[in-house]
Amino acid sequence: MAHSPIHVYLGHGASGTAASMAPFADGLRRRGITADAVDLPKRRAEDAVPAWRAAVPDGARTVAGGQSYGGRVASLAAAAGAGYAGLVLFSYPLHPPGRPDRTDARIAHWPSIACPVLLLSGEADPFARIALLRAAVEQLPDASLVTYPRLGHTLRPVLEDVLDRVRAFVDALPAHRP
Repeated sequence: MAHSPIHVYLGHGASGTAASMAPFADGLRRRGITADAVDLPKRRAEDAVPAWRAAVPDGARTVAGGQSYGGRVASLAAAAGAGYAGLVLFSYPLHPPGRPDRTDARIAHWPSIACPVLLLSGEADPFARIALLRAAVEQLPDASLVTYPRLGHTLRPVLEDVLDRVRAFVDALPAHRP
């Protein structure tokens, strides 16, 4: 299988490490996509953006993203002008559990994201009430949302489908063409 000219960088959730993203990165590599997990500092997402930007190259050959917190950090970098080919957001933390009133603060940067975005989320995720997530996606200029019934804040039970969808997303990006 020919390798994609795209490199996917994935950040972990707030309680994880780069090692917790290994099943995602390994699965993408099996699909012919260069992929690496990035260790992030444990702090507010906004405060982790400089560490992310130091570890992940800007530009049209980079797809950035990650699980929950890691995806939020990547999305903040994209909104700040990193020029990524795309974003893949797994279980985006739209709001803290039980605090849907915090949604606007978590997506205020979304209209500034210029690249295509693929969001994958469980429909029972306590960090993203599904109706709010579906409405919020409208604020992204170029986005697709895939949801999984009965899943919470993890995509591990549907990982193979998630990775197939990421592969299709990468294949459709203009920067994918060698």
